[in-house]
Amino acid sequence: MDDTVPETAAARRSRGPGPLVRHCGPLPLLAVGLLCTLGAFAVDAWWQAAGALAVQALCLPLVVADVRVAARRLLPLGIAALSVGWSTVLAGDSPEPLWTALAAALRLVVLVLPGSLLLGWIDPAEAGDHLAQRLRLPARVVVAAVVALGRLDSLADSWEQVAAARRVRGFGPGRGPVSRLRWAASTSFGLLVDAVRRAGRVSVAMDARGFAGATAARRSWALPAPWRRADTVLLVVGALVAAVPLLLRLAFPAA
Repeated sequence: MDDTVPETAAARRSRGPGPLVRHCGPLPLLAVGLLCTLGAFAVDAWWQAAGALAVQALCLPLVVADVRVAARRLLPLGIAALSVGWSTVLAGDSPEPLWTALAAALRLVVLVLPGSLLLGWIDPAEAGDHLAQRLRLPARVVVAAVVALGRLDSLADSWEQVAAARRVRGFGPGRGPVSRLRWAASTSFGLLVDAVRRAGRVSVAMDARGFAGATAARRSWALPAPWRRADTVLLVVGALVAAVPLLLRLAFPAA
């Protein structure tokens, strides 16, 4: 590599140990997540979802670098799946409520699991480089998306700042759950106002740098966006995994 060109995020990840996805750019990660989401809509029975989930589980070594981090990332998904299954049993009118609830819960897991794990490997700045250089998306849209993704990392810090400012002004929460709920709602509104102000400043800065001008189409980008062999491998494997529910449905139509 030319010494004057900084390494991409994928190149930096490739130096350390880890699964296959550390060699991949953001486009195959996004594509596989989208394909698996579309493939989940072919799930019509619990055994189809179980088969798809088993195949996804076999592919976890290609994606997961730290089991504890992955478990924390998937905890909300597990809670949501249990909630969907429980509500289906209580409110559903199916003659076989348990199997219907199992199918609904597993369908949700098959739908969300790949994207939840793959999105953790995406670097916002690297995603912007690839979206602009490979997909030729408009520069203004790409930069706005990168800024929005970058702001997600600072969302917790912004919450703490807004909450601290409200406490200093004497608007802290009481001890009751209703008071805490009201305080959380008003703090969320303050966080929303802060986000709108930040978005306005970013918009003005983008206009000042000519993102809406006629020369935006010839804009250069920070780093190259290469397509590697690992990207192709991940895309092929992801497409096969996404097709499992549909293949099971076609292979066993009367089951």
